[in-house]
Amino acid sequence: MTGNFAWLNWAAIVLGAAMVSDTTWAFLLGWLPFVPDAGTAAGGAAGGAPGGLPVAYVVVVTLAVAGLAALSVRPALNLASRHQLMNASFDPLRLVNAYGAFGTVTRRRDEVVVEGTLAEHPGPDDWREYEFRGKPGDVMRRPPQVAPYHLRLDWVMWFLPLGSGGHLWFERFLLRLLEADPATLRLLRRDPFDGERPRWVRARMYRYRYTTPEERRRTGAWWVRSERGVVVDPVRLSQLRR
Repeated sequence: MTGNFAWLNWAAIVLGAAMVSDTTWAFLLGWLPFVPDAGTAAGGAAGGAPGGLPVAYVVVVTLAVAGLAALSVRPALNLASRHQLMNASFDPLRLVNAYGAFGTVTRRRDEVVVEGTLAEHPGPDDWREYEFRGKPGDVMRRPPQVAPYHLRLDWVMWFLPLGSGGHLWFERFLLRLLEADPATLRLLRRDPFDGERPRWVRARMYRYRYTTPEERRRTGAWWVRSERGVVVDPVRLSQLRR
């Protein structure tokens, strides 16, 4: 629930939940009508602990959990720190660590907007935007919820403004748009040309921010954006096919 690319979280939750025994789930969720009680799940086993586990086993596990909880204090403080360390270890045995696909997320949201035109000699009003499934795009569009589904094209588009390099794929993407490649167009929310080949495409950078409550009431927009510059000048099919 932390974001539209939360599939990483869902993957970890599913893997973690699968490691918990049926007996434990029954003990924790026995109040639900469709979950058998702990005694039934344990096959009627008796004992001083859930599922008839030996008391010594429960004591050892409890001590281990308590020890890991104590060691996890520093990673937890690191998580809340303004100078967060990513993928760092906090004890000599590396029992507790800080892991994250991203340690921090930029405060400013810059987005690459891709546009095309059917005009041979386009003017300022001849350009039309390609709409992505999960990216902001149109400032009037309500931010969609797509997690846990992973929109890979939208995902890699996020890296373009960060200047992470290796953007040959984006050149190929523009080439496929100029070709009106059906498989590529299916990755988009909307093709403004309904399958017709554009004569030119270009890419521009915009900085987005959410509207304030007052701006939202006055304009109905969800976003405010301002142009930051040109990422790719107008290019046509013959240029990219060289």
